[in-house]
Amino acid sequence: MQYIYPAIIHEDPDGLWAEFPDLPSCQTFADTMDELLTNASEALACELVESLSHRDKLPAARPMQSIPREETSYPTLIRANINLAKSSRSVKKTLTIPAWLNDRARAQGINFSKTLHDALLEKIG
Repeated sequence: MQYIYPAIIHEDPDGLWAEFPDLPSCQTFADTMDELLTNASEALACELVESLSHRDKLPAARPMQSIPREETSYPTLIRANINLAKSSRSVKKTLTIPAWLNDRARAQGINFSKTLHDALLEKIG
């Protein structure tokens, strides 16, 4: 099953990042636009699968024209195929990190799950 949600793409000196106004906990980052769009689709699919697995009702996607436009950001639509995300079932993990590291990462909008996922893939090859 496919879903389409609006995302806001932000450009800043550190790269690109996307957020989903209807799904506040769903964000992703990348160095290139191609990578960002791929990451956004994957992040959206994982977020939707997670919500559905908890039997949460998915929020309605807001109309594009209701999303504010800014000089360094712009809205776009992202399509996610949750069937692909379901085939790679996620599990919830709890981790402990120093408070200062948590504070700095949150201030920068870092997605902890994505960061851990990427680090583990790099570590295990």
